Amino acid sequence: MAQTGESEPVRVQVPGQASAQLVSATGGEAADGKGQLAWAGFEWARNPYVILITIYIFAPYFSGTVVGDPVRGQAIWGHINGVAGFIIACFGPLLGAIADRGGRRKPWIAAFVLTMAFATFLLWFALPMDAGIGILGAAAAVVIANVAFEFSAVFHNSMLPHVASQKGLARLSGLGLALGNLGSLLILVVMLIFLMLPGAVPWSFIPDTLPFGLDAAAHENSRIAGPIAAIWLLVFAIPLFLFTPDAKSSGLSSKGAVREGAKALIRTVKSLKGYRNVALYLVARMFYNDGKTAVLVFGGVYAAGVFGWGPLDLTLYGVVLSVFAVAGGLVGGWLDDTLGSRNAILTSIGMTSLGVLLAVSITPQEIFFVIPYDPETATPLWTLPFFNTLPELLYISVVLLVAIFITAAYANSRTMLARIAPVSKMSEFFGLYALSGTATAFLGPLLVGIATSAFHSQRVGFASVLLLLGFGMALMFFVREERADEAVEERGT
Repeated sequence: MAQTGESEPVRVQVPGQASAQLVSATGGEAADGKGQLAWAGFEWARNPYVILITIYIFAPYFSGTVVGDPVRGQAIWGHINGVAGFIIACFGPLLGAIADRGGRRKPWIAAFVLTMAFATFLLWFALPMDAGIGILGAAAAVVIANVAFEFSAVFHNSMLPHVASQKGLARLSGLGLALGNLGSLLILVVMLIFLMLPGAVPWSFIPDTLPFGLDAAAHENSRIAGPIAAIWLLVFAIPLFLFTPDAKSSGLSSKGAVREGAKALIRTVKSLKGYRNVALYLVARMFYNDGKTAVLVFGGVYAAGVFGWGPLDLTLYGVVLSVFAVAGGLVGGWLDDTLGSRNAILTSIGMTSLGVLLAVSITPQEIFFVIPYDPETATPLWTLPFFNTLPELLYISVVLLVAIFITAAYANSRTMLARIAPVSKMSEFFGLYALSGTATAFLGPLLVGIATSAFHSQRVGFASVLLLLGFGMALMFFVREERADEAVEERGT
């Protein structure tokens, strides 16, 4: 019998030493240190796409410059992400079940990586005012890239229990997230120094011109985000394919894997029967998670449209928020230890909602809905070419609060399930946890897109995420933080 409960924690093998065989969480042989680091390093390769394309650089460029109208651009960006989210919601859970039944993951990951890299590179050709590949071409590329990004995560995540020991699962998963965040932050800092600050500040350590003959006037310092994300992905995904062992093939044909995967998905959903408290929690998380994701996706687009921020402001904005998001993980752990998981989640959602409300209360002409501000007569706070008005600084301060508590909520949510799910069905319920994260992935972007179009207002559109956060928070008040009774299922049937 596999000693999954007694296996050793993950450790990095020193080259030249004999390999110490570890038992994976599935009972097979775990990957060596190099293979585990390569698995975690895939997050370093993949995650910068989110930062560069969907949040801070390309998204605001698309809405404000390619579309040419920030309000219409935010609505279109909402519909783009809504379409991608709908595709992910329809096929993501099934692909997850197929991954568990089909065995080998690398061929799927390779296909999605190549698809994502190609679509992301195409964004270079999205030119101002609907030129180049135009709005429709850019929209199609983003939908394809977003879907490939999420589907690659399904198969990459499913490799984890085959790669790491039981005790090393959380540590290796955390290492992957840390590397993903670090890689994203590194790219933003490099772009800030070499692509955004040249010509904007007289600092001696900043180059005078953009590298490779790039032209900021043609928005090439924003468009280059696509090729950078694509090349970064292709280069740093290589170690996963070279050093991380794949699971053995199950022997099922593709058709058989789909059939067995669909059956497994139905069984997993049926396993909720009799566990109403856990089911209610997963539904609540589904809504507040969609709200949090929408806040992340539209934060940069909203700020660019309302404050007129360019690529320099947005890149610096991304760097600052990324740093404070790291602190959110620590805050989440402290809240969980102090208040318990349920109350920590309620606190995180409440503070995120407060932050969003304060964010939409600030514009260049207004502070907290009621205090007027005249940018034409006000004296700039400093001579630096960014964030030099009081509303901008207040907005940044408020959004830092949002970044901290969104990250905290992500951390608290996973811990909450671990506290309330029945021990004997923990794997099944974490499968449902993943399902609840994708089942309504289209709701947030679609809501923002519809609200922005209906009211012709970025402010109202962005504020609409409060509906999702509020509904999820309301449901959380009815969730009990207690371990589900192993016999509940039998009593309920």
